Amino acid sequence: QRSLRQKQKQKKFQIKMISNTSDVPLLAGGFITLGMVQKEASTKDRRTKIVCTIGPASWSEEGLGKLMDAGMNIARFNFSHGDHEGHGKTLDRLRKVAAEKSRNIAVLLDTKGPEIRSGFFKEGVDKVKLVKGETIVLTADYTYKGDEHKLACSYEKIASSVSPGQQILVADGSLVLTVLSCNEPSREIVCRIENNTSIGERKNMNLPGVKVDLPTFTEKDVNDIVNFGIKKGVEFIAASFVRTAQDVRNLKKLLAENGGSQIKIISKIENQEGLENFDDILTETDAVMVARGDLGMEIPASKVFLAQKFMIRKSNIAGKPVITATQMLESMITNPRPTRAECSDVANAVYDGT
Repeated sequence: QRSLRQKQKQKKFQIKMISNTSDVPLLAGGFITLGMVQKEASTKDRRTKIVCTIGPASWSEEGLGKLMDAGMNIARFNFSHGDHEGHGKTLDRLRKVAAEKSRNIAVLLDTKGPEIRSGFFKEGVDKVKLVKGETIVLTADYTYKGDEHKLACSYEKIASSVSPGQQILVADGSLVLTVLSCNEPSREIVCRIENNTSIGERKNMNLPGVKVDLPTFTEKDVNDIVNFGIKKGVEFIAASFVRTAQDVRNLKKLLAENGGSQIKIISKIENQEGLENFDDILTETDAVMVARGDLGMEIPASKVFLAQKFMIRKSNIAGKPVITATQMLESMITNPRPTRAECSDVANAVYDGT
């Protein structure tokens, strides 16, 4: 009897240690055996779905067929690039090949969304070289043609939104600026350059920790959703830079008013405001995308994995699909095999509940 009680106590302890709801520290991997490591992998019983971004390398009929044979479930059309004519031709090829293969492939329209970009340069200038320690002015006058001393910024309220000491990340973080002073009447700010680099025109800009005053959808987004997404009968709209639950409600209204209420909404969480309002967004949305690229510009890169686990778990509890995105198998753009770290990244996202 004593031995039986010890076994029961030990079993209870093991269950607690692998429980996500336990108060004791999580001891992961309790279900993994040597047999699982040695067993030949099979995709027959795969439950996690695969979203593939369609581009020039894969948009031929042959390329789309190979993606389907490899396991693609959803085709993502990135409307940050291309036009309706080009995307339409690709969609026609996709549906033709899917019909030939008797495959049910969903279509996801990913909106460009509101964004902040640097401006154009003076005539004859392709790139500007910026030197660490020097200062540079950012102006909200987007007609200004910039150089190494002054750059235009597409965000009208830049001078009233940031404060001295805050950082601005340009070109996916390849340029880091620290705000020194703000002049609201002139709509200009002075920044210190924190690293040596060269940048081209119209680069993306991130304002970590700043609640930017931008519309939920741009005119381009509305046109893409109404005149392509709804008319072409896509299954999903991935809404970029969702910050509040009201953003989702606005999209639902736009879809309903234009005959697209059947289209499901995937809210892309890619800034701190969206993360802070995640519970309310989750209540309104149909699905979630953990957009690690821009999110990694908004919060420290070392915290992105925590945000990922946080959002995936909440989505699982709410019973809503969740996608983990950005740099999944990134090296395979040029290499035939993924890195070991990339394999672990994908596997951990699946184990998290993707």
